[in-house]
Amino acid sequence: MISKTFFSQYPKLAFFLGARFFFIMALQMVNVGVGWFLYDLTGNPLSLGWVGLSEVIPAISLALYAGHTVDRSDKRKLLRRGMMAYWLAVACLAIITSTFFMEDFGQFNVEVLIYFIIFCTGIFRAFTGPTFQAIIAQLVQKTDLPKAITLSTTTWQTASVAGPVIGGILIAAIGTSNMFFLSVAMVTAAIGLISKIPSLPVQHSALGQRTWDSVKDGLRFVVKTREVLGAMCVDMFAVLFGGATAMLPVFAKDILHVDASGMGALKAAQGIGTVLMLFILNRYPLKGNQGKIMLRCVALFGICILVFAVSKSFVLSFAALFFSGVFDSVSMLVRSTILQMYVPDEMRGRVSSVNSMFINSSNELGQFESGIAARALGTVPSVIFGGSMTLLVVLVAWWKAPALRKLQY
Repeated sequence: MISKTFFSQYPKLAFFLGARFFFIMALQMVNVGVGWFLYDLTGNPLSLGWVGLSEVIPAISLALYAGHTVDRSDKRKLLRRGMMAYWLAVACLAIITSTFFMEDFGQFNVEVLIYFIIFCTGIFRAFTGPTFQAIIAQLVQKTDLPKAITLSTTTWQTASVAGPVIGGILIAAIGTSNMFFLSVAMVTAAIGLISKIPSLPVQHSALGQRTWDSVKDGLRFVVKTREVLGAMCVDMFAVLFGGATAMLPVFAKDILHVDASGMGALKAAQGIGTVLMLFILNRYPLKGNQGKIMLRCVALFGICILVFAVSKSFVLSFAALFFSGVFDSVSMLVRSTILQMYVPDEMRGRVSSVNSMFINSSNELGQFESGIAARALGTVPSVIFGGSMTLLVVLVAWWKAPALRKLQY
């Protein structure tokens, strides 16, 4: 348990966690709203793929430069600027999805505008993502860093659970546009909380270093540290192919026949499993053979995706996604621990950005892959293909990544 004295000792951490909760919840609500609105507007699962591609292109393209910028900047100021930019993007989504705007500008123009706004959010997230990871080490003492990381991860996952559920309920009750306006209010709260943190010192070890040389240092570190590289690669390919949640609007409407609130519950199922498992792991941490446990859990994650693909029952689908979150939380925690164990303070921004490239590749690019596969193979066969590929990734990693398999800490 985390005592009140811990937050009394680290008030900056308390402000950070509150800001992260509201920001991630708003982000998840927006993700649900965009997916539901576009599929309802177009009836085409490929539109969900275009959303993922629109966001991943700038996120990956700018990731390395973003890491360099994070290490050379006051992370609190950089995070606040990113939140303010996202506030503007969500406000625009609220306006263009309103009835009067749709009537005046038409379906096609609204669809294109949504892709453009999502492209812009990809730019903002290229900077905010690694900043969220890198800033924690400046808010607490090094001895309390593992506890702070666990709190931050749990906060993120709790918001990831609450966001889709609340977003789905609000869409069904008051409509997508009004839900976006409430998301704007949440981002406003996040900006207010992050503003309470005082300026933070820059930790870059070579402020006069050229941008490309700084970027290469970060890449070189990741490539040479086999445990870090292996964990990132497994996570990227597993979620890239096993990202069934990208097709949730299709499964919700056409296969399981539930409304937006049902889709929100399905989208939250993974997060619920992850949060519960994180609490268990916090009380009963992994002791030994973490690499093997991680790979086995990724394989079980793939099996859960296969079950979800063939399910026609809402309860079974929810259970499959719930347990996929349980197993995914283990690999996520092992990867996060590896990053904190091996990365020096002055390189956290650059390494976090490389990690964000893998995450964005697996999530947003995986969303595009899912849309293409669903269009080419059909929705259910595409998810079966993804789950099968996840199992193949584990087999290859077990054979080709002995450093990861033998990892213990």
